[in-house]
Amino acid sequence: MTIKITRADSDNPDFIDLVTSLDADLAERDGEDHSFFAQFNKINKIKCVVVAYEDNQPAGCGAIKEYSPTVMEVKRMYTAPKNRGKGIASRVLKELEKWAAELSYEKCILETGKKQPEAIGLYKKSGYQLIPNYGQYAGIEDSVCFEKSVK
Repeated sequence: MTIKITRADSDNPDFIDLVTSLDADLAERDGEDHSFFAQFNKINKIKCVVVAYEDNQPAGCGAIKEYSPTVMEVKRMYTAPKNRGKGIASRVLKELEKWAAELSYEKCILETGKKQPEAIGLYKKSGYQLIPNYGQYAGIEDSVCFEKSVK
């Protein structure tokens, strides 16, 4: 098993395919709340995208976009079901954090759902700290927000 991590932008066709699978998974998990969350997950014009390949097949992805002049927001984290449990999401997340630091951002923030225990576990294991829900997620009961310094 060879895992390769590549940087791209949101025009990458493998990223688009992975995000399509992510959206289908989220629609199932979120149920009637999906349309609320979906409005914040558009992928057009994201400059910082990471795609992971296992044996040259797209296996996982993630992205960062500017939230403020010192903060990047982690978006669109996904690992295909057949590729889970191999550390791919951790590698994608590390690459996104490294990229944010290279661009002189101080920290990464993110939102995930209470119905995504695997994601919550990944972020806690990766050193993210729970923070009050920010921005559009403030007051949203099923949202969980995290941050991590990348300086």
